[in-house]
Amino acid sequence: MTIFQGASVLITGGTGSFGKAFLQELLDNHDPRRVVVFSRDELKQYEMRVSMGEDPRVRYFIGDIRDLDRLRMAMKGVDYVVHAAALKQVDTAEYNPMEYVKTNVLGSENVIQASMAAGVKKVVALSTDKASSPVNLYGATKLTADKLFISSNHYAAGSETRFSVVRYGNVMGSRGSVIPFFRRLIAEGQPLPITDARMTRFWITLPQAVDFVVSCFADMTGGELYVPRIPSMKVVDLAEAVAPGAPTVDIGIRPGEKLHEEMISTEDSRRTLRRDDRYIVLPTLADWGFAQPAGEQVEEGFSYTSDNNDWWVDVEGIRALLAELGL
Repeated sequence: MTIFQGASVLITGGTGSFGKAFLQELLDNHDPRRVVVFSRDELKQYEMRVSMGEDPRVRYFIGDIRDLDRLRMAMKGVDYVVHAAALKQVDTAEYNPMEYVKTNVLGSENVIQASMAAGVKKVVALSTDKASSPVNLYGATKLTADKLFISSNHYAAGSETRFSVVRYGNVMGSRGSVIPFFRRLIAEGQPLPITDARMTRFWITLPQAVDFVVSCFADMTGGELYVPRIPSMKVVDLAEAVAPGAPTVDIGIRPGEKLHEEMISTEDSRRTLRRDDRYIVLPTLADWGFAQPAGEQVEEGFSYTSDNNDWWVDVEGIRALLAELGL
């Protein structure tokens, strides 16, 4: 039995890669009473209903997280919320900054307010590596959202609602992954664009991301920022795994892009615990009666970046992962 059995769950951004995979996991293995898919794109909801089949436990709500009233309506009777909705394109954020603030910051605050008003038990917000020491607007909005969710435990202290955050890197095979982009270029006979031959990235599979979020719901008491321990890979190795011997072209690092990804900064390491499968970053301020989780304090000066990782996947390992995922 899991916490989701017989429960009502809402997924913001539920038509995205993670939302669809999380929904399938719930339906297949957790026997929820009801799952609400909350998103603003009616076409994606229609395509999702067609591809997944009609299930009486699933409800599709058209709505935008910028609309607090619609969120409040959708969350009536909901026990658990996964907040996956966000605007995510780094370069688009630089040109449309206020739109990202409205969705990623103000929309997140709406999710928080609606969750507390509805008496939701637990909320997990999905973050990104770009929220750690952000160098672009997208990362800055996600860091702000992370802080909002963690700090909201203060305002919910007199209620049952608790908030935590899950932060991870690139999801292999997701809609925004570079893998389908590379394959399309190969089919068109074009060289693969490499921003910098030294570039490294964290990688996690979609099933691993879903399993990790499920485990965090079971583990959380509110206020934790969870980071999975996952492997790193070189971008040039990914290109070789996807298209052996294919020509590449160096296009340089794009505005707002990092050479290496960071999920935990040196500054945050003073509040970071290590477990076998994850790191847990503790809140900077926790006056709501925060119960510190079990874990080993990381060493002084620690940072978790894709170039200083102790776990790497080479070309053959990448190919094995791609085959496992059918990519």
